[in-house]
Amino acid sequence: MLDLTGKVALITGAARGQGAAEAELFARHGARVVLADILDVEGQARTAEIAGADYVHLDISSEEQWQAAVQRTLTKFGRLDILVNNAAALGFGSIEETSLQEFMRMQSINLAGVFLGMKTAVSALKANGGAIVNVSSIAGIRGRANLSAYGASKWGVRGLTQSAALEFGRYGVRVNLIVPGLIDTDMTRGRYGLEKVRERGATLPVGRHGEPLDVARLALFLVADESGFCTGAEFVCDGGETVGWI
Repeated sequence: MLDLTGKVALITGAARGQGAAEAELFARHGARVVLADILDVEGQARTAEIAGADYVHLDISSEEQWQAAVQRTLTKFGRLDILVNNAAALGFGSIEETSLQEFMRMQSINLAGVFLGMKTAVSALKANGGAIVNVSSIAGIRGRANLSAYGASKWGVRGLTQSAALEFGRYGVRVNLIVPGLIDTDMTRGRYGLEKVRERGATLPVGRHGEPLDVARLALFLVADESGFCTGAEFVCDGGETVGWI
């Protein structure tokens, strides 16, 4: 059993979906968790279901809010061992149709949000050695039409993860990347609808779409001591969708 007893985790996008599943799973394995999101009503309700958990409002594109979130975590629990950069925004549109404003908005959330999270949290993580898990997407390992802004941000997260792993390793801080495929989240359902998610999932090698818990279980391994020799690596969680991609 992977044991997170004594460790404190800050998880973004934790009001629902993958972030919520991670918060619940980490807590079951002994961690004290801080759920961060901009969806305050949902986030606070989810937090109330987890014994000893705390909630903080966090717009990940704001450096000031990141600083406040990390400080709240340290004030509440006295330490920070784990950061999961899960929060993201999804946007569709061709390059011709996407405005510069929308393109930059996507980068400020999905890419700069991860940068700010690592930049702000690493000082606290150094104290005990820690683990960071960033979340990209299979749209960040192969280009897709009408996903230019989103895809660019997720490709960028891959580069940030590798750079951070090289910089933070000397402090005992590991940084790894999860690359999810088709996961049944509110964001995915909002775009495709549940039936299309199920239909597409049935075409994958494993014969189903992914669940938030699939990603959460992988994140649990990557923040636990059992993955202590893993850093700068990419872990694909896509039911085999990218197998055979050139």
